[in-house]
Amino acid sequence: MASAHMPDEFFDLVAHHLPPEPAIGPYGGRPPIGHRVALRVIWFVLATGNRWEDVPQELGCSGRTAHRRLRAWEEAGIWDRLHADLLRLLRKAGKLETDTVVVDGVTVRASGGGEATGPSPVDRSRKGTKHTVMVSRTGVPLAIRTAGANESDHRQIIPLVLDFPSVAGKPGRPKQLPDDLYADRGYDSEGTRALLRWMGIEPHIAKRRTPHGSGLGKVRWVVERTIGWIKGLRRMRVRYDRLGVIRDAWTTLAACVICFRILHQDVM
Repeated sequence: MASAHMPDEFFDLVAHHLPPEPAIGPYGGRPPIGHRVALRVIWFVLATGNRWEDVPQELGCSGRTAHRRLRAWEEAGIWDRLHADLLRLLRKAGKLETDTVVVDGVTVRASGGGEATGPSPVDRSRKGTKHTVMVSRTGVPLAIRTAGANESDHRQIIPLVLDFPSVAGKPGRPKQLPDDLYADRGYDSEGTRALLRWMGIEPHIAKRRTPHGSGLGKVRWVVERTIGWIKGLRRMRVRYDRLGVIRDAWTTLAACVICFRILHQDVM
């Protein structure tokens, strides 16, 4: 899953979302780093988990230059537009249906803390970040929400559902919200169920302190597979970046990489 080599087809998808290539100044000087080179380094760091300072020189771009591009493109909305474009292509190819969504979360350690972190209840109160992931019934990542590791699971569902993407790609009006939502016991809350039903979404959430064997796992397993794919991108295993804007860039880019590979049948 975590190949360090960026496919040319991925850059072709990103290219038309990027700003014009930086030009050489009127007085000459060192040529600016091209977008393809910078994106190759960003992909390399995401896939391998390398520190920015340890990016090999032969890639043609320093880690700090790639870091600045990653942040600038996040602030310009590049990664969000790329994600929406990939979802459209998946739906057009018949690989995405949005009637049913599945939600689950994963907590990662935050070395050095930072924005949207908190004491992790599963890691001896060390600083951590929780990613709540919403996927389609086949495991396509639709949205990822970041919060402190100590945030309650059930409080993440409604903000995540409000991030549900309106995906074009086929004739007809795109869905604004899913019809059904599946989640495990960590999201058990009658208030959440009531609010989801009010929004027109049927909740399928296992209740705490009930025997296993509800059958919901037959649907929910795809989100665990997608989380495994996300953690296959090594930069997503531990949080090193203190700034929330950088972490948001990584989560959206990770979703884009997974969507790209599903589109090209590398991980189906």
